[in-house]
Amino acid sequence: MISKNDIAVVIDIGSTKTRGLAGSISENNKIEILGHAIVPSKGIKRGVVLNIEEFSATLRSLIEKLEEQAGIEIRVVDVSMAGQAIQTMTFEGIRYTSGTGIVSQQDIDYLFNEAKNMPVEPGNRIYHIIPQTYTIDDEPNISNPIGHAGRKVHSRYKLITGPKTYKDNVEMAFSKINVQVGRFFISTLATAEAVANEDEKEAGVAIVDIGSGTTKMSVYINNQLAHTAVIPFAGDVITNDIREGCGILARFAEQLKIQYGQALGDFADEDKVVTIAGGNGWESKEISFKNLAYIIQARLEEIIDSIMFQIEKSGMTQQINQGIILTGGTAQLKNILQILKFRTGLDARLATSEMKLLTNAGFNKNDYITALGLIKLSLRNGSPARKIARPEKVQSGNKGFLSSISEKFSQQISLMFNDDDGNMQS
Repeated sequence: MISKNDIAVVIDIGSTKTRGLAGSISENNKIEILGHAIVPSKGIKRGVVLNIEEFSATLRSLIEKLEEQAGIEIRVVDVSMAGQAIQTMTFEGIRYTSGTGIVSQQDIDYLFNEAKNMPVEPGNRIYHIIPQTYTIDDEPNISNPIGHAGRKVHSRYKLITGPKTYKDNVEMAFSKINVQVGRFFISTLATAEAVANEDEKEAGVAIVDIGSGTTKMSVYINNQLAHTAVIPFAGDVITNDIREGCGILARFAEQLKIQYGQALGDFADEDKVVTIAGGNGWESKEISFKNLAYIIQARLEEIIDSIMFQIEKSGMTQQINQGIILTGGTAQLKNILQILKFRTGLDARLATSEMKLLTNAGFNKNDYITALGLIKLSLRNGSPARKIARPEKVQSGNKGFLSSISEKFSQQISLMFNDDDGNMQS
């Protein structure tokens, strides 16, 4: 039986949707998903919390859904997010060992604290300190230096930094619903945990998440993080281009992109059109599939060029032997892999999560890629997010004290587009 204290709850904050998972490690070492929910994000722009009151209402709705499904009262959560000001820095330090000539835990702690205290830009903080490699005397590429003989230890760390307000605003929003933030992760790390295996990280791979407000990416070489970045535009700018180019409302533009859009104009059918019905006496509008595709392609090329700029900035272009793993809502566009391969010269595949899960039949793991990576990190590292079991509900009629997990899963919300929203015909 699962202990309530072994349940981790994680929240992945996105520009348009915020996702939550509650889960634990099962007896056969799989992650069991006990609760899952997606709610529209309010008070967020380009992945950053700007309106604390609006976002706290988003969180309240999400937490209530997770509590109902998992049968717990949530006190602490681990959180992932990423804004456009996230940066990667490199710290290198040197430490001489004591008279024994053996590298000790104290030596490594000293180097880690040196990295932790590295000055950053005013208003920024260090969010992650990731050991890269150690050189002991003249022996390079040592991953586990403790106990190694040597006099001089040279360390290399990757530091992920960003504005203090990223975390501060999230914590303030959670405090309004009496929930604490346990650990705070930059979402690029969580996404990589879910979609890239050790062999891919060893060979060299870029993980790219093209969402709605931002494009988030990380580069791994030799199984180590080499670079991470957040590009401040993604699917929303494509939607806005469709809105302006076709002279339609934003909600229709989003539906057009999802239902009929593709990434290559030359591949679109010239004879097909979609009709958007007018209202209040306005005439209907006909938009060709080909024109729609060219609008999408133009902006998508700009996004891909920005991705390639970041890869080149990392200095690891020639070492990305595996290619690009692509995820995010915009990654669902038809022919997107073809244009990505063409403009970058790298191989590419769509992201899938190979994590071993125990879930309800209604759970779609592709909707929770980053959240799955986050819960994996949370459970693996011993999350401080310990939950207290909620008092059992009073029995009513033939119902038990708590609805079964399968019943609760049926209460999950759906954000699928409704055909009635657009009155569109093809």
